[in-house]
Amino acid sequence: MAEPQRVGELPEDVDTDDCMTSYTHIYSPDLLKDQVAFITGGGTGIGLRIAEVLMRHGCDTVIASRNLEKLTEAAKKLMAATGRHCLPLTVDVRQPQTISAAVDETLKELGRIDILINNAAGNFLCPATSLSFNAFKTVLEIDTMGTFNTSKVVYEKWFKDHGGAIVNISATLGYRGQALQVHAGSAKAANDAMTKHLAVEWGPSGVKG
Repeated sequence: MAEPQRVGELPEDVDTDDCMTSYTHIYSPDLLKDQVAFITGGGTGIGLRIAEVLMRHGCDTVIASRNLEKLTEAAKKLMAATGRHCLPLTVDVRQPQTISAAVDETLKELGRIDILINNAAGNFLCPATSLSFNAFKTVLEIDTMGTFNTSKVVYEKWFKDHGGAIVNISATLGYRGQALQVHAGSAKAANDAMTKHLAVEWGPSGVKG
């Protein structure tokens, strides 16, 4: 028999894109019962793990990114592990029309969106002197423009009239500067500011950030 997991110890599969083999509920298993979360970059890594934890607390999810094959595989794993529904949808956060189509499909299939997780991002290590203009631009387009594009579409189509919660996945890179990360740090710093501005503007509509 395997030894019980110790408090603060990471699950053995935390570095993979498989679902956890066991899960201890810190909060009520029904905390998010029948709510719907829309997660960009949800097919792998942080996004997949966020989807899994939300689903283990009763939430249905939409996982959205450019690779439908990976999304479909991830959705099958998530549903098998949690018993909740997971809808995989193709989205390029740099293209608002793809976001709009995915949000429309979400509302058609699941009827609501309660939580938006802006997780889609691009990053790599590179000194500023070797970073091409296009590479810097691409990271900002995915991280920053992608976060704004998705937030704006979801707000206009649902949150404006129904409220909701927006969680922007950020990083500490821009707090004091770090070598090889000027592109990602700049993008995440912009997202931190965006989070505050949108909270002020959209808070009266019941949007929490």
